[in-house]
Amino acid sequence: MIGGRSRASRASDTCSPGRTPKCGERSEERKRRVPQEPPSVYGVTVLGATGSIGVSTLDVLSRHPDRYRIVALTANNDVERLYQQCLTHRPAYAVMADADAAQRLRSRLHPQHPDIEILSGITGLETVAALPQVDYVMAAIVGAAGLLPTLAAARAGKRVMLANKEALVMAGQIFMDEIRRHNAELLPVDSEHNAIFQSMPTDITAGLDAAGVQRILLTASGGPFRTLALSKLHDVTPDQACAHPNWVMGRKISVDSATMMNKGLEVIEACWLFNATPERIQVVLHPQSVVHSMVEYKDGSILAQLGSPDMRTPIAYALAWPQRIESGVTPLNLFDIGRLDFERPDMTRFPCLRLAYEAMQAGGTAAAILNAANEVAVAAFLAGKLKFTAIATVIESTLANVSAHAAISLEAVLADDALARESAQRSIADAMQSRGTT
Repeated sequence: MIGGRSRASRASDTCSPGRTPKCGERSEERKRRVPQEPPSVYGVTVLGATGSIGVSTLDVLSRHPDRYRIVALTANNDVERLYQQCLTHRPAYAVMADADAAQRLRSRLHPQHPDIEILSGITGLETVAALPQVDYVMAAIVGAAGLLPTLAAARAGKRVMLANKEALVMAGQIFMDEIRRHNAELLPVDSEHNAIFQSMPTDITAGLDAAGVQRILLTASGGPFRTLALSKLHDVTPDQACAHPNWVMGRKISVDSATMMNKGLEVIEACWLFNATPERIQVVLHPQSVVHSMVEYKDGSILAQLGSPDMRTPIAYALAWPQRIESGVTPLNLFDIGRLDFERPDMTRFPCLRLAYEAMQAGGTAAAILNAANEVAVAAFLAGKLKFTAIATVIESTLANVSAHAAISLEAVLADDALARESAQRSIADAMQSRGTT
């Protein structure tokens, strides 16, 4: 676990191999702490229950009813799916980010289950992330909308199972400080960061050099356009961009995978999670999506985590750490795979990856500006308002037009996020006008 208390320390005051104790805490201090008995059943809130990560999380949870209790489920505006999930899992709370959607859910659900409390908006999301009966929070809300409820979970001292990239991309220092300040747990759920976590040494609080780590090798499939002729990228459609060759994901993250902005955001995440500089993180194209990431050591060793491309593996790992539980994933058959390929990414084909590296190196709110511009540009592409290759153009112009500031507060981050969205919208309007006159 990264940055806070460990579940192992609660039970036995020991750290399992491959785990990081509380940042800055000396071993003598750990020994002096009084062990606490862990609960027999862990209460779980799933933020973003109707998305692909949320659905996979519920699948894993349903396999272990003696170990986990679902306390709250949340969604943006998918009333039908959340309604069905409430019928199946009977949470104490259901939250819709959209107030009108919450009223529709209430009208459908309360005649059958008046005991399920229905909340709405950011206040509702923050409430269920911090409930006293909740031990673990799956943070799987896509985009900047997930930042505040994820922070609420950290401030409440929960185990935060982080699938939302934006909490670290937008406010990495703020988020990590809150994790440490409130003695929360942080477990990465992204398959790549989870793989790195499993491949890291016991303690990296003194830095990668002290731990003998040379660099992090962050794998990427390359998406559906890894070998497509560059001349054809301009005219690819949203459906083509969302047809990932290996993973089943939501439409926004699928487009991010096609542009490799998804990998760029993961580079930024990895810097915060593992106290690394961008120069210590090498992206490696690996089209089979079997090696989920690697850690290279100073002695020449490379440790890797392999597995089937199924998000239930890292979800189960985050839920059960430091133990392991059954996830429902089909075991990897190396004989069927036969070969593993690795390539260096082409920054001409994937300019979004270059922009992410540059934003992290720039520091301050640059990564928040990058993320905001990307969200706006991808939404425009999915709506048919922007060409695929123009996504990177909009992001680059936004980074040039919006000045980054020191990320000293959440207010500063959100202010530049808003400015970036406005700038990106203007760029998209200009692109649409240009297309209409050519």
